[in-house]
Amino acid sequence: MTLDRIALISDVHGNLTALEAVLADIAGRGIHRIFNLGDTAGKGPRGEAAVQRVREVCEVNVRGNWDDFLRTIPDDGPEEMVWWRDELSPESVEWLGALPLSHDLVVSGRRIRLFHASAQSPHVRVHFQHTPEQYAAMFENTDMTGYDDPLPDVVGYADIHDAYVESFEGRTLFNIGSVGNPLDEPTPSYVILEGLVEAADASKTTDVSKTTDVSARAPFGIQFVRVPYDVEAEIAVADALGMPQREVWAVELRTAIYRGKQEAVALAQ
Repeated sequence: MTLDRIALISDVHGNLTALEAVLADIAGRGIHRIFNLGDTAGKGPRGEAAVQRVREVCEVNVRGNWDDFLRTIPDDGPEEMVWWRDELSPESVEWLGALPLSHDLVVSGRRIRLFHASAQSPHVRVHFQHTPEQYAAMFENTDMTGYDDPLPDVVGYADIHDAYVESFEGRTLFNIGSVGNPLDEPTPSYVILEGLVEAADASKTTDVSKTTDVSARAPFGIQFVRVPYDVEAEIAVADALGMPQREVWAVELRTAIYRGKQEAVALAQ
């Protein structure tokens, strides 16, 4: 039995050097299907180039919170927000804002749902330290995901830049981390889903017994991959372009310390 493999990436945030390193690793493993869970631009220096790259290589692109609000930034908005908006072409801003909010598929008899941050909205954040109620809500059908599809068995998401996986009461939740702005460790992460992928209409089936016998018996895997890259080369690009917030961006890339915590960490040292 030959299993399918799908690479899941997210939160590139204009870090083209990290994106290219991850794409090279994916290609080196012979994986040809790539799904992107959003936040391709913003925070980093090369959002436009990153958007063009994911449009070229990703079979599925899902809208993230940055993808959603970049189009809403007014001309008199904060300097850094206007810079990240204007670094994108008008076509890319429109494309990002029109992306779907979730994507469902069936792999080895498991119903998989993928989105950026939560089943409620790309702007509603669910951290690793979550409540049981927040966990349960990730598997619900909502206005964002639609009410016609069966409930998922497995949910993959992004947004928090912190990779993890957990299972509870027969359901699995995992976060794929970040390619361009990891905040759990400085090394970019992505996920490989492995199993037997069913036809697109299989996700509409409410009776699990109607999935193919072969698919239901097929192995299923979630693999996390970390890919080193040239951090200093990407920081040099931000410096050369005069990107706003490049100092705190550089600290995030080098240390994985979120910009909102950098001052407190520095004072504690």
